[in-house]
Amino acid sequence: MTKFKFRNFPVYQDACKFRNGIRKVVNREFPKEEGFDLTTQVFRALNSIILNIAEGADRAGDKDFVYFINLSQMSLNEVVACLDLALGDWLIDEKTHKDLLANAEDLAKQLIAVKEKLISS
Repeated sequence: MTKFKFRNFPVYQDACKFRNGIRKVVNREFPKEEGFDLTTQVFRALNSIILNIAEGADRAGDKDFVYFINLSQMSLNEVVACLDLALGDWLIDEKTHKDLLANAEDLAKQLIAVKEKLISS
């Protein structure tokens, strides 16, 4: 199906994998009473990364798509801040934090590359 071209973008696919990986950690590590605080915040930010890629992909031009890639980057920053808070609140350990941050950095590099490609075209 070519209408939803964003589904073929590597950055979209990797953002989905990133989301699923963090959701697994959060569901496994965060206590249930955390559910209406940090858990929902990180889930909303994870969803926003993906949803902005999808929304921006069908915009009128590259300039509009760059705007949505920027929103995805801001949401990724929010996820990283949530992970820092989770570490500070002893919800995740140092190794898990380090591994998740490495995944976040990989995704950030992809978002930057997409933005640079759109700007240069």
